[in-house]
Amino acid sequence: MPDAPPHPKPFTSLAEPAALDDLRVRLRSTRWPDAPEDAGWSLGTDIAYLHELVDYWADGFDWPAQETALTRLPRFRIRLGGLGIHFVHARAVAPSGPVLPLVLNHGWPDSFWRYSKVIPLLTDPGAHGADPADAFDVVVPDMPGYGYSDRPTGPPLDSIAVAALWAELMGVLGYARFGAAGGDIGSHVSRYLALDHPDRVVAVHRMDGGLPVFTGDPADLAPEERAWFEDVTAWGASEGAYGAMHRTKPQTAAVGLTDSPAGLAAWIVEKLREWSDCGGDIERSFTKDEILTNVTLYWLTGTIGSSMRMYHTNAAIPPEQLTRRVEVPSGFSLFRGDIVRPPRAWLERTANVVRMTEPERGGHFAPFEEPELYAEELRAFFRPYRAAATG
Repeated sequence: MPDAPPHPKPFTSLAEPAALDDLRVRLRSTRWPDAPEDAGWSLGTDIAYLHELVDYWADGFDWPAQETALTRLPRFRIRLGGLGIHFVHARAVAPSGPVLPLVLNHGWPDSFWRYSKVIPLLTDPGAHGADPADAFDVVVPDMPGYGYSDRPTGPPLDSIAVAALWAELMGVLGYARFGAAGGDIGSHVSRYLALDHPDRVVAVHRMDGGLPVFTGDPADLAPEERAWFEDVTAWGASEGAYGAMHRTKPQTAAVGLTDSPAGLAAWIVEKLREWSDCGGDIERSFTKDEILTNVTLYWLTGTIGSSMRMYHTNAAIPPEQLTRRVEVPSGFSLFRGDIVRPPRAWLERTANVVRMTEPERGGHFAPFEEPELYAEELRAFFRPYRAAATG
């Protein structure tokens, strides 16, 4: 008999009390490193801040309350490509016009958590002071090896393979045509959705242009493109050590990060601070509860190693894939606090740019940092493409 078609099943996460007890024991037993006097964040995570965060994680943070809040999102699991995939599927509330299906693609170091604040703003704009005609059906999957999706037991999937999975997922959910949006690795996944499924993706919105790959004559680059390449190289030298580790020896780091919750928090928190629009004060962008919800998701699912391994697989994507031009209508919101922001000349070289904005607030995690602003960016960009998805 043929295999039954994949079917989503409702999903609720519930941490075992023993897992939370073990977490607290480990936190209270942290073996702390020394730090030079007044080092602050200059050498990586500020040990004084991390100590404060870990103390709160052990004795003040209420994970069951955060877990309950996440359960209010309509969450499901489905079997695709031999893997259990976790996703949010939130339908439009009281729409007054065509509803555009939208798949939102997260990056590292996060999961569906990245979009948890923005989902209700997109599904029910009328309840948040916006036009009900801009309502979306929203799908937010956890990539394999992230969040509550299965960790691949063989080679990790690259962004191309994840895009193919999401195209299949959207088909199973009944969406023949849809929009795609994302940032970080999710920007790559959105790009490959547009490249490999242009008959189904009506438009694609991204928060970045990725790291540049150019195989032509450098003399053909515009001055601002060459300057950006230099900026990216400088950023990689000062900030890119994490990525080099992920691409080359992720299992080495995974041992310590999977065993030590304080180490895991240090690895993630430093990036939340450095990449957000917080002006050096991480709690301008994230409360302790918000930070620890993201980190605890990684801890309880044991996915820090599998999430990092995707960098290794993506590093093997051939240059001819990386230099393909996206012809699907593309929009970019380059938030002022984000990293390695490309010039328009580069974006137009690599994509069919129909809209580019530079919001004054928000950084790499703008859907979480500035959900109202991010939601408005998506509403404005996708507005002309609603009829294309439903016609």
